[in-house]
Amino acid sequence: MSNLNLQTVTSVRHWTDTLFSFTCTRDAAFRFENGQFTMVGLEVDGKPLLRAYSIASANYDEELEFFSIKVPDGPLTSRLQHLKTGDTLLIGRKPTGTLIVDNLLPGRVLWLLSTGTGLAPFMSVIRDPSVYDRYDRIVVTHTCRHIRELAYRDYITDSLRTHTFLGEQVREKLIYYPTVTREAFSNVGRITDLIETGKLFTDTGLPSFSTERDRIMLCGSSAMLRDTRALLDARGFAEGNQSVPGHYVVERAFVS
Repeated sequence: MSNLNLQTVTSVRHWTDTLFSFTCTRDAAFRFENGQFTMVGLEVDGKPLLRAYSIASANYDEELEFFSIKVPDGPLTSRLQHLKTGDTLLIGRKPTGTLIVDNLLPGRVLWLLSTGTGLAPFMSVIRDPSVYDRYDRIVVTHTCRHIRELAYRDYITDSLRTHTFLGEQVREKLIYYPTVTREAFSNVGRITDLIETGKLFTDTGLPSFSTERDRIMLCGSSAMLRDTRALLDARGFAEGNQSVPGHYVVERAFVS
């Protein structure tokens, strides 16, 4: 397990009966870019049991934070959901991923479109001071089935806006747009529908997508990624990667 570090769980938060987050210590040599993921897991029967997790904390934080679903029969999550402070975790030493701003062409508005636990990498991105220097506006959308699943909502709308170092830029540039699909709420519907009807742009006060102005990151369910990519491709957007920057980038590491 030379490619793994042993770390200690420092906190666990259960958002709902299907969602939780946890933090752990961070090795002094562990470096990552905001938006990347790493392998996280446990030792089971003497062997590492791992899966990819986006890092929700910022790259300057002293601890690492992760956001996870609970799968009752999942090989790893069925165990991770029972984590307690003081437990030991395995953390991969080599973070990677496409959801970093350097994989995007220069632009003026950054859209971070997420569903479910796909919000995790964007929690890291919106705490990156350099992102606010690069863009005039940053919009983070989070689509879930139910209101109770809108994890980090209070942090984004309250705590981040009063952050000692980021607060002023957050208040000036960050737009948070939560939406749900299965109950009444201020914003209802799939993000692709809200894009196609134009409601997303009316509600945020921003123009519809333009390849000259808008840069987009996608992280979420396979259906959301498929439909949003098709929508963007039809509008002339080009997907970027670690070799060639584009108008949008997608994280596929978590889609089965």
